[in-house]
Amino acid sequence: MRVTDVRPVLLTGPSSNDPWITVAKATRTAGFVEIHTDAGLTGVGETYAGYFAPELIAPIVEYVRPILQHGDTTDPVVLTERMRRSLVYWARVGVGAAVISAVEAALWDLAGKAAGVPVHQLLGGSLYPRLPAYATGGPANWPADELKRKLDHYLSLGFTAVKVGSGWFDGTTRRPQLPPSSITETADLEVQKLALMRAHAGPDVAFMLDGHMGHKTGSDRWSLDAARAVLDAVGPGGLEFFEEPLPYDDPDEYAALTSGAPVRVAGGEQLTSVEEFRLWLSRGAFAVAQPDAAWLGVSGFVEVARLAAARGGFVASHAWSGGGGVLQNVHAAFASPSSLIVEIPPDGGELHTLLWGENLVIEDGWVLPPQAPGLGVTLTDEIKERFPFRPGHEEFVSVPGKVLST
Repeated sequence: MRVTDVRPVLLTGPSSNDPWITVAKATRTAGFVEIHTDAGLTGVGETYAGYFAPELIAPIVEYVRPILQHGDTTDPVVLTERMRRSLVYWARVGVGAAVISAVEAALWDLAGKAAGVPVHQLLGGSLYPRLPAYATGGPANWPADELKRKLDHYLSLGFTAVKVGSGWFDGTTRRPQLPPSSITETADLEVQKLALMRAHAGPDVAFMLDGHMGHKTGSDRWSLDAARAVLDAVGPGGLEFFEEPLPYDDPDEYAALTSGAPVRVAGGEQLTSVEEFRLWLSRGAFAVAQPDAAWLGVSGFVEVARLAAARGGFVASHAWSGGGGVLQNVHAAFASPSSLIVEIPPDGGELHTLLWGENLVIEDGWVLPPQAPGLGVTLTDEIKERFPFRPGHEEFVSVPGKVLST
């Protein structure tokens, strides 16, 4: 089997079918790579870079195209190593690594289809009959009754675990509320929110909170003292983990927080290579590492999980891409030691549901191993025609001074 063509595919569509998410962001972009072969098989992979910088995908795909089309193999391991070697000076991490993750996923998709087995079997086999799934709910919606309605919606979909963000998102202004002015008030806000959710949903629902400090700036960012105060305050509430309580500036600062925290500290969604995770995990930065197979590849995800397991830690997939990236993370999670829980965009939009089709199965709050050959991603010409790419809908386009294409 030989590669005959490599194509980037960009789409724009609804961010979700969940009104508590679309109030904050109505549309999204998604980026994919298709690999066509002389055997009539097509592999599909997604990169999370499509959510942030979709126009940067095509140049990198074009750069690595000769490696794929002029190569003597379609082996994902061999070709991924060749691509990474070609990028080593200028794209070991960041968008180059992220785009390569989509190419790698497409190669694994091809390999699975050719062998007639799901990708998690090629990655070493499924280590679990099922994994717990959680509804990743984005912002904590205000007023409080909106958050309660949001919880009810997720529970009605069968989820038994939910994550929401720090602070409050005001649905009337469609903006986050101003953060509290003191560390004590910041901690009290999160305690009150967790107590509200626990009282409303009951003792059997698992909760996680997300500080989102990886992209907060200026006074919105928590200091180490503020993060420590928040974690100490919410500790008695029985969280599964607290995600991104600090920015990714200093692994030692993360380690100082993690070592004494009464709740597991999670992080890593902005790290785009195994090497970055190796450094942060060696410092003891995370109790729960959060690799994303649409950032660092499905094989990279599994390698990070092995690093975490060797230190007695866990992995919890990060998955805020479209349906292809979600399936990539599900396959990787099932092949990974120490998988704690799987992130699922609840009530997904059509860029989720049309791509994962019937191949994402969640029963009673548990996700089951996909059974279709390859990744199980569906990307048809009809989907491409229905959701053509429209510039200016990626994340963070509202940053002052950014010039949008229209």
